[in-house]
Amino acid sequence: MQDRFIFTRHRTTCYHCGKEADQVIKAVPYQAQVVCSNCGATRIFVPRIEDVSKPGSYTRIGCYDLWTLVSDARCRNCGVTGPHDLAIGCNHFTVRCRNCGFTHFYKFSLEYIAQCPIEEES
Repeated sequence: MQDRFIFTRHRTTCYHCGKEADQVIKAVPYQAQVVCSNCGATRIFVPRIEDVSKPGSYTRIGCYDLWTLVSDARCRNCGVTGPHDLAIGCNHFTVRCRNCGFTHFYKFSLEYIAQCPIEEES
């Protein structure tokens, strides 16, 4: 089975560096992440539940604006390649197949900045 599930970008203001930059969004069955292309600020989400349910059932309001995006992907449940709805907040990441309603819900787990804290010596 191919690990790549969702891979897309969303241009917005980064919560960490405050710059407008692409936020690289990746989701595979065992993890989802959002990475700022400018500063490397990364939010990691881990799987919580998979289910077939109505839209919005796992969408919570959080401390950042809720991103509502659409990305094409191959559904792990029905096998159809088509649009998937993404709802990404500060504490959750939800991917839902429009064809069969199969939903992946990830919860926030970890945050880090991918920059070396030690400066190079000249």
